[in-house]
Amino acid sequence: MPKTNSHKFILGTVQMGLNYGINNSKGKVSLKDSLDILEYAYDNGIKILDSAEAYGNAHEIIGTFHKSQPSKLFEVITKLPHHFDSGIEERVTTYLSELQVTQLHALLFHSFVSYQKNIKNFEALLKLKADHKIKHIGVSVYNNEEIESVILNDHVDIIQIPFNLLDNAALRGSILEKAKSRGKIIHTRSAFLQGLFFKAIDSENNTVKQLTKELKQLNHIKEQNEISMAQLALNYCLQQQAIDNVLIGVDAKAQLADNLNAINYTILPEVIKEIDTIKVKNLDLLNPSLWA
Repeated sequence: MPKTNSHKFILGTVQMGLNYGINNSKGKVSLKDSLDILEYAYDNGIKILDSAEAYGNAHEIIGTFHKSQPSKLFEVITKLPHHFDSGIEERVTTYLSELQVTQLHALLFHSFVSYQKNIKNFEALLKLKADHKIKHIGVSVYNNEEIESVILNDHVDIIQIPFNLLDNAALRGSILEKAKSRGKIIHTRSAFLQGLFFKAIDSENNTVKQLTKELKQLNHIKEQNEISMAQLALNYCLQQQAIDNVLIGVDAKAQLADNLNAINYTILPEVIKEIDTIKVKNLDLLNPSLWA
């Protein structure tokens, strides 16, 4: 039986195509393990995947799964590369072939810069939408200024943003409400801040050292409520009214099972309020692409 709220999850596939993540000591997930993860996800209520041209051979792995399990077709979100010079139509045709699907759930610009550079390509995107090659158009963004700009474009359906226990409602709440009022679908990523929440507080990791105070606060909340960090992190995101879907990545089927088990829990409103009092001053620490 699918777990409660599992339908709100989007499964990321970057680990299937690349070595990825601060806590990933195993490297890229093997083909066999990737296919096992995909089957387990589908059977437990997760029906949307997140991928990208930049994620190595992740498209082909999804396509291999779809070929071997034609009755278990995922809806797939993929992203255009940060820099590209060939036509979007040709790329989408390639993506559909690689993924073994007839329509993309969404095609996203991988960054705000890429989105800005390709405003002129929206006619091509709208034609692909009219031809049912893509269902939604979206943009992956990093900060509130980028969200503010993107929500003004009525042709953008989906905004994918970072959101987690530290990159929280204190920072994102009002802009998310504004995006929802404009009819945007909100997908969030970095629920675990690339695994940072699971690092030891006394770790030599430079980012952990700079966020020691905030990570201690989270550990205190977790211990007070006798729950795991995964329960705290996932349910904090899933219980946000403005968030439609939460993107997670795993490097093993057991890890996915743990995450699915973690969501059979409800965080009390007062605990959410306590999390929202945590305010990170140096916002660069919340952006893994800027970590030294």
